[in-house]
Amino acid sequence: MTDQTEQDTPTKLANVAFGLHTFGDLSTDLDGKPLSQAQSIRNLVDQAVLADQLGIDAFGVGEHHRPDFAVSSPETVLAGIATKTERILLATAVTVLSSDDPVRVFQRFSTVDALSNGRAEAIVGRGSFTESFPLFGFDLSDYEVLFEEKFDLFLKLVREESVSWQGTTRAALNDVTVHPRIENGQLRTWVAVGGSPQSVVRAAQHEVPLMLAIIGGAPERFEPFTRLYRTALEKLGGDVTLPIGVHSPGHIADTDEEAREQIWPHYETMNNSIGRDRGWMPVSKGHFREEIEYGSLYVGAPETVAQKIAKTVQTLGLERFDLKYVTGTQPHEQLMHSIELYGKVVVPRVRELLKESGYLA
Repeated sequence: MTDQTEQDTPTKLANVAFGLHTFGDLSTDLDGKPLSQAQSIRNLVDQAVLADQLGIDAFGVGEHHRPDFAVSSPETVLAGIATKTERILLATAVTVLSSDDPVRVFQRFSTVDALSNGRAEAIVGRGSFTESFPLFGFDLSDYEVLFEEKFDLFLKLVREESVSWQGTTRAALNDVTVHPRIENGQLRTWVAVGGSPQSVVRAAQHEVPLMLAIIGGAPERFEPFTRLYRTALEKLGGDVTLPIGVHSPGHIADTDEEAREQIWPHYETMNNSIGRDRGWMPVSKGHFREEIEYGSLYVGAPETVAQKIAKTVQTLGLERFDLKYVTGTQPHEQLMHSIELYGKVVVPRVRELLKESGYLA
């Protein structure tokens, strides 16, 4: 097998960015008592502030419309975080663009960008949950055309000051300027992909950075997608230096055993709750262990997690790795310690490993 680092990164990278993602999962206290959605949101803001203080590069907040997630309006939460942080990039993880209006999405992001002095970052996608479609009056049979048209319009709003656009999913725009404007440059925009070759090629066609959501199975399975993205960019005459990132779940504690013990009951409950809606078999502890050992679950002591992240970064040729640090109802105190270990120990150790391997300059 051709070494991916040699194939796709012939020169050493100057840096790899490391972020954290949360879906705003409804949490419990240390005694297992459920917290309110409001308290879970306030705790999320504290988690973002800690990430900023630790020098972590990015913080992403997801969008859901279910009772087990507290955040349905991530840009509103990011606006609150913006006023309490200084340097961290503020992203969505993801914005479900298909069931939203691109003009309003742009306005919300440009507002966050203003409040954060240029730190807003849009990660848009079709979303793996579909609750927003009936909630906002969209037909799932229009799944493809909704995203195609709205993504096209959103990128026009990002890249052009005066926008003219016509489609089938919303009213046309004729020489319209949407406010507020981004103060400096353009809004950083990624497209999130769950593993569809068509979606990977779409990202290359639109010439936007690619964020792969790898939530199960061996990360190396996605190497053909990163290669496809680079090849498509090259053939289309695009910018082959556009970054590729990965979003994957995990949890860090002082020891491997402690990390597994802390996350397992929440992992089991969350997966079985979602699984009942989707017809999945109940998750087993054997599957859980297999995902930690060979899959895309980054759980363990700092060294264990650092080694696994470094391997994924090199195998896939990444410029960004975002750890989804929340799994289900995990208590705030455990999450804060996980964030602390990620920022203080894991990220510096991954960068050290990447320099030792020659991946980073």
